[in-house]
Amino acid sequence: MTLAVPVTAVYASLLAVLVVMLVLVVVKLRRGFKVGIGDGGNRDLARAIRVHGNAIESIPLFLLLLAVYELNGGHAYGLHFFGAIFFIARIAHASGMLASAGASRGRVFGTVGTIGCLLGLAIANLLKVIGG
Repeated sequence: MTLAVPVTAVYASLLAVLVVMLVLVVVKLRRGFKVGIGDGGNRDLARAIRVHGNAIESIPLFLLLLAVYELNGGHAYGLHFFGAIFFIARIAHASGMLASAGASRGRVFGTVGTIGCLLGLAIANLLKVIGG
């Protein structure tokens, strides 16, 4: 069987596991603080909700760009480079944000890695279109 986007499938799966883990953090805090909707004014819960939301905001666009690049014949090394950096960046970002509401190395690396991968893949896709 030939897979259409095997590299994207790997990173989509890894990122899905990360999102599930972030959901479980929110669920644990909701149960602990007995908050059904919203954050109940709890800063830790608000931060966990924001960490999950931030992941949900960036992951779909990344996966779309990765899949398009893969479908258009993007090089496997490039695909894995972007996939691995993005995955590590998202873990670093989540860890940094969950640990501290302020600036942290994880949050900075995560933000730079996320933006770098999104821009890098956007440029790579544009170059594929221009270069044929």
